[in-house]
Amino acid sequence: MDSAWLVPAALAFGVLLGGGMSVIIYAAARRGQRAAHVVASAVPDGVDQVIDALESAGIVLDPSNNIMKASPAALTYGLVWNHALVHPELIEYVDQVRRTGDPIAQEVQVSRGPFGDANIYLFVRVARLGARYVVLLAEDRTESYRLEQVRRDFVANISHELKTPIGAVGLLAEALVSASDEPDQVKRFAKRLTKESQRLARITQEIIELSRLQSADGLAEAVPVEIDNVLAVAIDQNRVGAELNRVSLVRGGESGVEVFGDETLLVLALDNLISNAVQYSPENTRVGIGVRRKNGAIEISVTDQGLGIPEDELDRVFERFYRSDPARSRHTGGSGLGLSIAKHVGQNHGGDIRVWSQLGQGSTFTIRLPEIDHDVTTSTGDK
Repeated sequence: MDSAWLVPAALAFGVLLGGGMSVIIYAAARRGQRAAHVVASAVPDGVDQVIDALESAGIVLDPSNNIMKASPAALTYGLVWNHALVHPELIEYVDQVRRTGDPIAQEVQVSRGPFGDANIYLFVRVARLGARYVVLLAEDRTESYRLEQVRRDFVANISHELKTPIGAVGLLAEALVSASDEPDQVKRFAKRLTKESQRLARITQEIIELSRLQSADGLAEAVPVEIDNVLAVAIDQNRVGAELNRVSLVRGGESGVEVFGDETLLVLALDNLISNAVQYSPENTRVGIGVRRKNGAIEISVTDQGLGIPEDELDRVFERFYRSDPARSRHTGGSGLGLSIAKHVGQNHGGDIRVWSQLGQGSTFTIRLPEIDHDVTTSTGDK
C-alpha cells in the first residue's frame, strides 16, 4: 500500500488513541424524517482539527456509519449528504474494513453528489481507527484522468491529421510515375503534390510551435513590442490569401501602443487569427483588425462577417485540432491548431483570448495583453 497516505492516517490514529474524551452532538435528518438524533460517542479531542487540516477528503464514521466528522473537501466532492455517505461503493469499502480489519486502497469513479450527472475519479483509502471508528480518505484524480484523455486525443488527432497529407503524397507520387509520358498530367499532379507537402510542413511546424508554447511557463526575455509593427507584419502575411478569397483587410483603432513580449510570437498569434477569419469569410466581405486600450490592457480584435460559431461550440474552439466545420477546414487546409496557438501565446504574455460569435453575423476574437506601464519602465531605467 502507498506509504504516502499513512501520514495523515497515522496522525489521525494517534489523536484518536491519545486524546481525552468528549461528547459530540450529532443531528441528522434521514428519508424525510425531521427527528434529531443525539449520539454520545467516545471521540478523542483533536479529531476535528486533524480532519479540517487534510487537503484531501477525510471522513470519520462510527460503528453505525454515522459521520462523526467530514473535511471541507468531502463536502466539495459530494461524498456526504444528509449526514451520510452518498455512494454505495464507499459504504461497501467501509463495511469490508470493519469485517476484515484490513485497510483498502482503491480507485473508483463516482458521481459528484446525489443529483448531478458529472463524475469524479477518486483514489480512496479506508482503514480502522482504534476499535470503533473507520477513517475514509479520498484524493481527487479527475484532473489526472482528464489530462490523460487529452494526451490520448492529441496523439490520435496527430495521427489522423498527418495520415491524410502523407497518404496523398504517396498516391500523387505513384500517379506521377504512371503519367510520366503526359506533360499536362505531370504538371497537375506535381502542383497537387506541392500543395500537400506544404500542408504537411505547415501541420508539422504548428505542432512544434504549440509544443514549445505549452512547455514554457512564460517568456524568457520580454522586451517592449510595438503593436503597430505586429499588425503590419501579420496583415501583410495574409494579404495575398485575402485577395484570392476576395476579402478586404481593414485596420482600425488606436496606434502607438506597446506591450512587453516576443514580437515573433505575437505576429504568429495574430497571423493565425487573421488567416482563420479570412478562410471562414464569404467573398466580398471584410475582416476588421482593431486595437484599443481598456482598463490597463491592450485589446487586439479580429472580426469577420462569416457564418458564426454555434453557442455550444464556443468553449471548444481553442482546443487542439478542434474545427467547427471539418469539411470547410479540409478544403482550406486548416489543421485546427491556429486558435490553440493564439491562446497559448496570449497566456504566455500574461493575457488571454476571448471569442464572441453569433450565427449569421460573424465572429470576433480578442487577445488581451497587459499594457506597458511607462512610469514604471521610465523610473526603472533611470536607476
